[in-house]
Amino acid sequence: MSVDPRLKLIRFFMTGPGPCPYLPGREERKVFTRLDGRMAEQLNELLSQHGFRRSQSIAYRPSCIGCNACVSVRVVAERFVASKSQKRVIVSNQDLERRVMPPLATDEQYQLFRRYIDHRHEQGGMADMDDEDFVRMIEDSPVNSMVVEYRHRQTNELMAFCLTDVMEDGLSMVYSVFEPTSPKRSLGRFMILDHLRFTLDHHLDHIYLGYWVNGSPKMSYKDKFQPLEYLVDGQWSRCPPVAIPTRNSDS
Repeated sequence: MSVDPRLKLIRFFMTGPGPCPYLPGREERKVFTRLDGRMAEQLNELLSQHGFRRSQSIAYRPSCIGCNACVSVRVVAERFVASKSQKRVIVSNQDLERRVMPPLATDEQYQLFRRYIDHRHEQGGMADMDDEDFVRMIEDSPVNSMVVEYRHRQTNELMAFCLTDVMEDGLSMVYSVFEPTSPKRSLGRFMILDHLRFTLDHHLDHIYLGYWVNGSPKMSYKDKFQPLEYLVDGQWSRCPPVAIPTRNSDS
């Protein structure tokens, strides 16, 4: 497989090993670069096509020794057809209103973020984030970003929001947060469904959902949004990888 020659002009760095958030007992490493200067948006577009994700002004991609289980995925918006269960999710959230906001953090968003983390990811890497960390996560963006809020039409209560990057060919859902005490709403799935509608309304092609990990319960919901494209050997394909080695180098 040939390497995109533009990637050779970028200076990349490597993190040290740390616990894998998806597969128990494994370690992860990331390759990353900074998104700086006038070319930040173009660089983010290029790297997104090659499986990178954005976190603040950093673009990163897993680069684990002896493991390539993390596969970048995106939904083809124009060909997506909601299933019966997904249609029920849409109906269950008809009382919510989408509001597109600038990437400016609010205390209301942070309080919802804390409830979400404390209920669902209390052992995760974001468990110790304070309000200043949250502001940086939302506002430190060198690219075209927005916060998509979902509020109750009658009470104006903030039920969910997503930090979303707008790219030339679609939307990248950087980080989603939702009210953890309303599980019957399936708010995480609803946000993806509504982003698909937003994508079509603005004549874009894809929703970038980050990484899919075969065998990880945390990632199984992404399989429900078809057709899904997988980045395999540098090419986007409708066919998921047949076999993904997931061993550490010492196993």
